[in-house]
Amino acid sequence: MPLSVGTNAPDFTLSTKTADGPKQVRLSDNFGKRNTLLLFFPMAFTGTCTTEMCEVSAGLNAYTNLNAAVYGISGDNPFAQEVWAQKEKITVPLLSDYDHKMAKTYGVMYDSFLPQMNLGMAGVPKRSAFIVDKNGVLQYAESNDDARQLPNFEKIKAKLAELK
Repeated sequence: MPLSVGTNAPDFTLSTKTADGPKQVRLSDNFGKRNTLLLFFPMAFTGTCTTEMCEVSAGLNAYTNLNAAVYGISGDNPFAQEVWAQKEKITVPLLSDYDHKMAKTYGVMYDSFLPQMNLGMAGVPKRSAFIVDKNGVLQYAESNDDARQLPNFEKIKAKLAELK
C-alpha cells in the first residue's frame, strides 16, 4: 500500500546520469525551496512509460511554473535511463532506484511484475505519483496496479497550484 497523504516523505539519494556525467540527487535538497513531484514508473523502453515521460517532458514548464521539481524514478540503471532519455528526448530527470529500495519504502512495488510472462521481476515500481511539499510532507499519493494507467495529471497540477 502506498504511503498516505500527511506522511513525512522518506528522504533518498538516487543516481542519475546527465550530459555532465553521473550525479546524486537528494530529495531533501528541495525542502524549504520547492515542491517535488515523484513519478515512479515500471521501466524504460516500454510504451506507456515512454508516453508518460514524453508527455511530462513536453509540459515540464507547467510544473516549473508551479514551483515543482519533477523526477521520474524506475529500477533501471542510470546508463539505460540516459540512453532511453536521449532516444525519446525525455527531459525529466530520471533517477535510478536500482535496488528497488524506494519503491518498497514508498509502498509501490509489485510482488511480481508481468507474472503471466514468468520473468520473476519482483520489486518493479508501480506507476505512481507523489507530491512532496516544501516541508517534506506528502500532499498527494496515487498508485496504480495497472501499469497502463497514467497518473491523474490534472489532479496533480491542481494540488501543486494549491501548494505554490
